Amino acid sequence: MIPADRPHIRAGLGAAAAGLIVVSAAACSGSAPTSRDSGGTHSNAASHTGSATAGRSTPAPPTPARPPGEFTISFAGDVHFAERVGARLAADPATVFAQAAPGLAKADLTMVNLETAVTTGGEQQNKSFTFRAPPKAFTALRDAGIDIATMANNHGADFGASGLADTLAAIRSTGFPVVGIGANAAQAYAPWTATVNGTRIAILAASQVQDETLANFSAGPSAPGVANAYSPRLISAVQAAKARGYVVIVYVHWGTEYDTCPNPDQRTLAGQLADAGATAVIGTHAHVLQGAGWRPDGVYVEYGLGNYLWWRSFGNNQDDNGVLTLTFRNGKVVSNAFAPSHLDTRGVPMPATGAQRAGIAAQWNGDRQCAGLAAQPPP
Repeated sequence: MIPADRPHIRAGLGAAAAGLIVVSAAACSGSAPTSRDSGGTHSNAASHTGSATAGRSTPAPPTPARPPGEFTISFAGDVHFAERVGARLAADPATVFAQAAPGLAKADLTMVNLETAVTTGGEQQNKSFTFRAPPKAFTALRDAGIDIATMANNHGADFGASGLADTLAAIRSTGFPVVGIGANAAQAYAPWTATVNGTRIAILAASQVQDETLANFSAGPSAPGVANAYSPRLISAVQAAKARGYVVIVYVHWGTEYDTCPNPDQRTLAGQLADAGATAVIGTHAHVLQGAGWRPDGVYVEYGLGNYLWWRSFGNNQDDNGVLTLTFRNGKVVSNAFAPSHLDTRGVPMPATGAQRAGIAAQWNGDRQCAGLAAQPPP
C-alpha cells in the first residue's frame, strides 16, 4: 500500500523505473520491503516480499526538483531501548523518538546504529553491559522515519546464539532493513542497495570493537553473527560494490570509548575503505562526538556520532549528539550539515537551541582538528 503523502513511491522489486528511490535489495539479513517519503522505495534484501509502510501520517510538502544524481542521507549514532527508553517503547513504539522524529525524516534516507539484541529471551553474555529489546524496536525506528540500521556492533549478540537467532527472525518478520549481521558471512557483509535520484548506492556495515561479540559471534561461512571489520571480506565487499557501479557508504562501529580523537585502527580502516572505493565512512561507539570532514582524496569520514537515543545519562559530553546529513552529487559528498541535539531526562535526543546548540556545534567542529579532516571538500 502506498501512503497518501507519498504518491511518488512505488514499492516492490519491479519499481526500478519509478520514483527517486528504488531498492534492489542485495541479500542482507533478510526481510521485506519498506518505504518512506523520500521519493521512492527502499527495501531490505533477503526475502524480497512484503508491502510498503511509512513513518509519516501527515502530508509532506512537495520536494523541489533536484538535478539527477543529487540526494541526501542522514546519519545518527547509537540507539537502543533499555531502562528509560525501554519504558517509552513499551508504552508506544510510535512516539519513542518524540521531538527528534521530524529531523530524522527530512533526508532521502536515514540510518542509525541499533545497539541491542532483538529478543525477549536468549542467554545473557558475560559482559558489563548487555542490551535486548523486543521486535517492536523496529516499529519504533520505522515510525521515526528511519530507513535502515546497522547491527554490526558489540551488543548485537548480547544474548547469545538463541538471542541472535531471535534477532534474525525479527528482522525477517518485521521487514526492517538491517545490515552488518546475518545468518552467515554472505549475508552479514552484503550491502543494502538502492537507486536514489538516478544514483545507485550500496550501504555496508561492520564492527571493529574487539570484545566478546567479535570473538564469539563474527559471521562465518555457515555461522551467524556480525560483520567483522578486521576480516578481508569487508574490503572485498566494498570493492565489489564499487566495481558494480554503486556509490558505497560504510557504517563502522569503532573507536576508543570517551576519546574524541580517532585511534590508529580507525584511521587505518578509514584509509583502506577509501582506497577500496567508499565515498563516505560513518562511525560510532565512543559515546562522544568525534571528528568529521573530508580526506584529501575527497572521501568523507565521520568518526563518531555519539549516543543518540540512550538509556542513561553519564555527563562529560556523552549526552551531546546530533544528526549528520550528507548531500551527494555525482557520486561524491559535496556538503554536510550537522544538527546538534542533546539527551533529555527521557533519553530523547532533543534538537538543541541557543547556547547549547552553539556549544555542541563547537565540539563537532573542534573534533575535526585531531581527525586530520577538512571542513570543505577538496577542489
